[in-house]
Amino acid sequence: MTRQLLFVQGGGGENTHDAWDSKLVESLERELGPDYDIRYPRMPDEDEPKFAPWSAALRNELDKLEDGAVLVGHSIGATILVHSLAEQPPERPPAGIFLVAMPFIGEDGWPSDEIRPEPHLGAKLPASSPVYLYQGGADDTVAAKHADLNAKAIPQAVVRRLPGRDHQLDNDMSEVAADIRDLSRRKP
Repeated sequence: MTRQLLFVQGGGGENTHDAWDSKLVESLERELGPDYDIRYPRMPDEDEPKFAPWSAALRNELDKLEDGAVLVGHSIGATILVHSLAEQPPERPPAGIFLVAMPFIGEDGWPSDEIRPEPHLGAKLPASSPVYLYQGGADDTVAAKHADLNAKAIPQAVVRRLPGRDHQLDNDMSEVAADIRDLSRRKP
């Protein structure tokens, strides 16, 4: 049986979908193989991500997913994904939520006029969906402290710190794929 995976791109730069995050998706495809159908939609106005249009696009994508789908978000896409899930939980909880290089919104993190800081974010996520956070130690876009801030807001999250890895995890999603495969073995 093929499992669906929704990958939410990052943003804030020209051509992020095609030139940057596509490499993360390619890494996941290599690592996960044919057992996963990876959906990789282009988010609206990727060079200037805005919560409302991205959240609406995500809701549309989430509605198309079957039970047991996996959600992966990168950078600001991860932040928008998790806040969208907290604001309006999906009808079918995801099998797992995997957040890569996710900026924290709030005190000591990134400011936002659109996303309200949520110190108890984890309590608003689907209880049956495990959450994983990945942070590269050499990320010069999202500082390492964001992993600590996100872990405090989502205390149930498993945190993976990847020393020496950049914001794109050096285009190597092998640790993410290993956790997805492990989760799939535990949750048929």
